Amino acid sequence: MSDIKRLVLDVLKPHHPSIIELSKRLGLLNGVTGVNCTLEEVDQETESIKITIEGTAIDFAQVEQAITESGAVIHSVDSVSAGKKIVEEVETPQDR
Repeated sequence: MSDIKRLVLDVLKPHHPSIIELSKRLGLLNGVTGVNCTLEEVDQETESIKITIEGTAIDFAQVEQAITESGAVIHSVDSVSAGKKIVEEVETPQDR
């Protein structure tokens, strides 16, 4: 089975913990080498964030558990990269 190298997630979370705290927690997981959390939208009780996780062998179940234990929920898995290396998307004429 191929190891996950990058995950891009759309997550809905309460205001606490902060994206700083959530990023640190995710960064401590085995197989994770980097985390980027970007605030997309804020309302009265929640925040929509985009989480990008990179690593050598990301365990999705551990990521999901850490997010859930933080009181957040994964809305969607927007991108997954797996295999020996990360393949970047290439823009084609249809994308314009």
